[in-house]
Amino acid sequence: MDETEFWELVDATREAAEGDPEDQADLLVERLLQLDPDSVLDFARHFEARYNRAYRWDLWGATRVLLDGAGEEAFDFFRCWLIGQGREVFEGALHGDPDSLADLLDDFDDEIDGDGEELGYAADEAYEQLTGTVTPDLGIPPAPAEPEGTPLDLADEGALADRFPKLWQRFKGG
Repeated sequence: MDETEFWELVDATREAAEGDPEDQADLLVERLLQLDPDSVLDFARHFEARYNRAYRWDLWGATRVLLDGAGEEAFDFFRCWLIGQGREVFEGALHGDPDSLADLLDDFDDEIDGDGEELGYAADEAYEQLTGTVTPDLGIPPAPAEPEGTPLDLADEGALADRFPKLWQRFKGG
């Protein structure tokens, strides 16, 4: 599975789930079960590599604005959700500026959006159902010990408002 096929699978399941991340995860498992185990591992490698790439201070700061605060676990689940939003949103947030999420997200409901925990387990679940064994080591570099980039004081709302003005305006109303 190449990168294009990975994103096509993410997009197709998101659209079929009408944006609901739990439904998307279920659909993703169903679609992955139609593939051979090696393809499922390829999907897992693509997912995990992007998950690790998104371990950045600036993205964590943006997540705190979107979710009205986000600890480490919430940020982990947000990164899974962000991958589930597809290539345009994911790459826009990482290559541009996470503040661009204010423009990239059509609508955002903090009750269901932002938590893609189940998406993070979809490939593991499919692999286990196909093979009866747990997913082996994917052979990709581990996530960095600390987020990439310049550290932010995630508790300083003034700093977050200054750093992410579009997100702050849209999601905090001021």
